[in-house]
Amino acid sequence: MAVPSAPSALWIVSLLTALFSAAVHSNIVSDDELLQPVTSDETVSVGGTVTLTCRVAETDNSSLQWSNTAQQTLYFGEKRALRDNRIQLHRSTPTELSINISDVQLSDEGEYTCSIFTMPVRTARATVTVLGVPGTPQISGFENPVPEGEKVTLTCTSTGSKPPAKLRWYKGGMEVQGRPDVVESIPDDPTYNVSSELTLEVSASDDNTIIACVVDHDSVKPGEKKSEQSLRVLYAPEVAINPDERMAIEGQRFSLQCSGKGNPEPTIYTWEKADGELPPLAKADGAILSFLMLNKSDNGVYTCHADNGIGKGRGSYMLQVQDDARNLTDTTAMSTSSGVDHAVIGGVVAVIVFILLCLLIVLGRYLIRHKGTYLTHEAKGSDDAPDADTAIINAEGGHSGAEEKKEYFI
Repeated sequence: MAVPSAPSALWIVSLLTALFSAAVHSNIVSDDELLQPVTSDETVSVGGTVTLTCRVAETDNSSLQWSNTAQQTLYFGEKRALRDNRIQLHRSTPTELSINISDVQLSDEGEYTCSIFTMPVRTARATVTVLGVPGTPQISGFENPVPEGEKVTLTCTSTGSKPPAKLRWYKGGMEVQGRPDVVESIPDDPTYNVSSELTLEVSASDDNTIIACVVDHDSVKPGEKKSEQSLRVLYAPEVAINPDERMAIEGQRFSLQCSGKGNPEPTIYTWEKADGELPPLAKADGAILSFLMLNKSDNGVYTCHADNGIGKGRGSYMLQVQDDARNLTDTTAMSTSSGVDHAVIGGVVAVIVFILLCLLIVLGRYLIRHKGTYLTHEAKGSDDAPDADTAIINAEGGHSGAEEKKEYFI
């Protein structure tokens, strides 16, 4: 058998040594990972409850321990170490130790340590972040109503937030842009005060519009912290006139109601007629114009003026008096009867005219047919006479031999 050379033997020894070391190191690393505590960071709001959990994959019967930010032991296994009723054991097993901290305060924020007492001791840290809950926002600037067309500046303020909250403005349910938030830190306090301003130019339509300021922060649900106020706007009245009846009938009572919508409500009403003074039987009593008995002369345009001290408004109404329904019925019946009589008379006259026209046509034709020329021989021979005397002699001489007078008709 051949004996390996010295260099070859050394190479084999080195290879075996490396493999053994790698295996040992792998086992060591694996053990370290299995015994290493694992934690997670937590975020909680002031007044809430946070659960801190520490786990290991395997155990060698070593105990787990939780310590606070001041490195005070809170729990060692199942045993309470710090007398703080806010801290309670949640779960304890050979591979897990969980505790609850209730009614969390800002001072509870910081790093908490979980340890397992092996050789060497292994630790893991969990950072607890405590959110300062912002207070309900307060809106100022609504102390007095705002005249129409003027500007108003509203201010919203919220205190106690950490980190600083964001403020959002809403007008009538729609978000509007205010000025950038102003953040103010508080000495010896980790919370902040936040304020925001909103400037509006108001109109009559803005009266009673809801203005809301809403806090946006991780510690509260959307819309949970908000404040609302109604915007009050002073504006001149808008006037409308409404009749008490659908139709104005001659001879009946009638009234017009003047409605003025303004802020404040109008208190002074005046009435006038476009083409002159109010009718004698019309009575104005504040917002109501009454007619004791309508007639056609009441027709026209009536105007109501309303005054609320901020301004004046007016509205108009066209009054058209209708005929009395009963008289209208009688008149209709008379008109119908009269129409029938006129129709009969017209028919008779038309027949008579037709007959007369026929007679005239027949008579005309008869006269045309019997019209002719009347010829005689009484003056025969007078045509060739040289003078009048000779003509007379010839004419007279011709009588003896003349034939009887004849007439020819065509």
